[in-house]
Amino acid sequence: MSRLLAVSANSAWNLVNFRRGLLLALIAQGYGFVALVPPGEGVAELEQMGVGVRPTPISPRGLSPFSDLRLLFSYWRDLRQLKVDAFLGFTAKPNIYGSIAAHWNGIPVIANITGLGTGFLSGRMLELILSRLYRTGLPNADKVFFHNRDDRDLFIARGLTREAQSEVIPGSGVNLKYFDARSPTRNADPLFLFVGRLLKDKGIGEFVDAARMVKRDFPRVRFQVLGALEPHPKSITVEILDQWKHEQVVEFLEPANDVRPFIEQADCVVLPSYREGLPRSLLEASAMGRAVIGTDVPGCRDVVEEGVSGFLCEPHSAQSLASAMIGFCALSPDDRGSMGLKGRRRAEREFDEQRVIDAYVSALESIRADGTATKRDVP
Repeated sequence: MSRLLAVSANSAWNLVNFRRGLLLALIAQGYGFVALVPPGEGVAELEQMGVGVRPTPISPRGLSPFSDLRLLFSYWRDLRQLKVDAFLGFTAKPNIYGSIAAHWNGIPVIANITGLGTGFLSGRMLELILSRLYRTGLPNADKVFFHNRDDRDLFIARGLTREAQSEVIPGSGVNLKYFDARSPTRNADPLFLFVGRLLKDKGIGEFVDAARMVKRDFPRVRFQVLGALEPHPKSITVEILDQWKHEQVVEFLEPANDVRPFIEQADCVVLPSYREGLPRSLLEASAMGRAVIGTDVPGCRDVVEEGVSGFLCEPHSAQSLASAMIGFCALSPDDRGSMGLKGRRRAEREFDEQRVIDAYVSALESIRADGTATKRDVP
């Protein structure tokens, strides 16, 4: 008999892009899924995977009490009707409001803190509000997964989760067969690639500034950006993007669903982010045998081994990033390739997607063994 799970994130695209392997693996083990997500990109793909979809009024950004109460009621109503065996939450609002509604319905919860995001980087007031909300939503969860130890330790220290319910997993993992090791490039002058959303917090401004600095001494070095603008308070403006394109220091590529051809052509993948859970772009680059440069912040430093698989630089510093890039340029093509291969070996040891799948299977089996399956008679 199929066991039914509810899964929720702030977009269907998030589940398709980051959780496809996990969902398909659990479906293959006999689990059924209903996704509680807002309408939009990715819904059709979820349905093609065999995941049922229930439209849910999740506004990824903003803290309107009215819209959040509406979301909480939607979760409570749908979970009461669906009678699922567990609720799996991803991103902030599903982790908070979905967990509360699941608890009210007697449904076990597995939450996943993918990163602290803009809310914990935007200022004291928003951070305080989010902390209080997490403190309400997470304590009753059966398991809370974190993508790095810094985030886990912070949540425990602030009383947002308990140590017993917290566990660190390698992000969403990486499919080592799909992102397979590629032959090292033999470019005399390196190609640096930024893969990610064009948000200030991802360090896109520092990447462009650093490219200008490096170009002064290494005019033949190339820089590419694979990403898109999106409606987000931390997004760069259309005007700034047009200005960067006009300068022609950095080449801006058209967004693509398959990033592998672009990573394969690159010598080094760069993410000068201000903070991450576990950065997918650096994981995928490492799996494909490419060197990486990231900032010395939680998440990035969990992937990049300084001087081994790549380099770390200071956050918010284009000068530090430029120095790391220049250090990479000074390496021979063989040494650059060796860095990438060491990153691939580490990905095989620590970041395999199967480790994430195994962690979820173990958590679900523990829920069943503890007799905490859905309480059908909750009023």
